[in-house]
Amino acid sequence: MGDSLEAAFVSFSSGLVFVSLIALFRKDVRLGFKEIFAAVSAKKIAKWRLGAGVLGASFVAMQTHVVPIAGVALFTVASLAGQTAISLWVDHVGLIGSGKTLVTQRRIIASVITVIAVVVSAWDRFSQSNFSIAAIFLAIVAGGWVGVQRALNGQINSYAKKSFATSLLNFSTGTSFLFLLLALRSIFTDHSIMNFSSGPWWMFIGGSIGVVYIAFSALAVQYLGVLEFTLFSVGGMLLGSLLIDFVAPTAGTSISGYLISGIFLTYLGVIANGQSRFSRK
Repeated sequence: MGDSLEAAFVSFSSGLVFVSLIALFRKDVRLGFKEIFAAVSAKKIAKWRLGAGVLGASFVAMQTHVVPIAGVALFTVASLAGQTAISLWVDHVGLIGSGKTLVTQRRIIASVITVIAVVVSAWDRFSQSNFSIAAIFLAIVAGGWVGVQRALNGQINSYAKKSFATSLLNFSTGTSFLFLLLALRSIFTDHSIMNFSSGPWWMFIGGSIGVVYIAFSALAVQYLGVLEFTLFSVGGMLLGSLLIDFVAPTAGTSISGYLISGIFLTYLGVIANGQSRFSRK
């Protein structure tokens, strides 16, 4: 589409349509959605926490901006570094609402390994003229935001009891936020909104995948914690992103031994954190 903000709006609005259809045919999802606002009225959830979808929308906007520059795999590794770093803090302060989690030495080592993986993944690209450190930094920040979003969703889902209800809230607030940004940009700049019908049909699929992902993550994070969920889910994320870069690479994609090594280091982080979790059992 050539525009990260519009691409993010397509992703979130199509996701909103998908999750709204689910809510239309499932009474338990509608009841779960009402329970969220009942918890707010009872002051069990702070109103500002309902804005978790804004963080998700911002993440998607940053993602659609960085991926054409750095490729899917490098963005995934960089954003994961941001997620693991913020997840240590999120679990430590108990932002999920299920109590604080001890920050052990092994958990810190697992996070440090993941951050090192970002440097290794992009090592051969630092000297390239078209390499953007700002884009990588943006990916790390985006990852931090989605780590906080997961924590907020976990707490919201503890009252909704239905993960698709949490997804409905996320996509409602996220879509509204992106629409507001598009409207403001259209009013105060000469940037017109493009004709969304000119894009390929498959660009509307991402939103539905996002609905399922947010629903599953909101449920899983209550049992695993944000850091564990982040590290254990990285396997599928990295393999999927690497496959996309092989099959349908963007212009900025560069697959090298450094990138493969960075992915391997990320798996070491998963193993280190997994041993920490199982040893506590």
